[in-house]
Amino acid sequence: MAVQVNGFFHEGTGTISYIVVDNERRHAVIIDSVLDFDLSSGEVSAEFADKQLAFLRDNKLQLDWILDTHAHADHLSAANYLRTKTSVKTVIGEGIKIVEDHFAKTFNHESQSTHLYQAFDRLLTEGETLDFGSASLQGMSTPGHTSDSQSYVIEDNIFVGDTLFMPDGGTARCDFPGGDAGLLWDSISRIHQLPAHYKIWVCHDYQPQGRELRYQTTVGESRSSNIHVNSQMDKAQYVALRNTRDKTLAVPKLLYPSLQVNLQSGVLPEPESNGMRYIKIPLTDNTH
Repeated sequence: MAVQVNGFFHEGTGTISYIVVDNERRHAVIIDSVLDFDLSSGEVSAEFADKQLAFLRDNKLQLDWILDTHAHADHLSAANYLRTKTSVKTVIGEGIKIVEDHFAKTFNHESQSTHLYQAFDRLLTEGETLDFGSASLQGMSTPGHTSDSQSYVIEDNIFVGDTLFMPDGGTARCDFPGGDAGLLWDSISRIHQLPAHYKIWVCHDYQPQGRELRYQTTVGESRSSNIHVNSQMDKAQYVALRNTRDKTLAVPKLLYPSLQVNLQSGVLPEPESNGMRYIKIPLTDNTH
């Protein structure tokens, strides 16, 4: 029995979201869906997520789970929107608790009596499985990019989020709070220990040298050809390379909007007394 993987590319954020289908019973899961968000105007919409819902309807699929690989810093998750439309439960790795702790002071959440991560319906632990139709997925903790990074293994497919890119794109940055290049090396080593034919599905492809979009490689290809983690590179070399490279990277433009939504399963901030919702931008005052 083989599942079918359907990729959906969100051009505005360069994100690839997946609908994975159990062909036998016509059940499905969604991984890393995206809300449309215009930073300049503050407009939030759901054209992308609606296309995925239409795909489910058109193909007569039963959605069983809505999954995020981590609390993304470059797009707003559509998890809560999809949940409101389908009543299907949302899932993320239990490391989301650590990520919330890292940003509690940044967003002034330290005094809150409830945790943002409680907005998720399920926090998946290492090795835990979820069924959909006659298929199942298994959580694989892959921290390093973030503390909550979790990959999902479905048959001979692994959905790695931002942990790995295509071989010519390398690996994810590790300079966010809780990021750790040494941990990322260890996580990728675990992925590379899977059978060589296993298919790796990435969440972003930055199309080096302008090549065509690609979002699937294999464990064997990644193991031998990834420009950051391959047989010619050891852990110490990788950590030095990753840390040096990360110092040159700009802060993602959607970092603060994304985290304020994604730490709570895609739930938008509550309306204030005037009925409007607001995103906070922490300021660093260097004027004195």
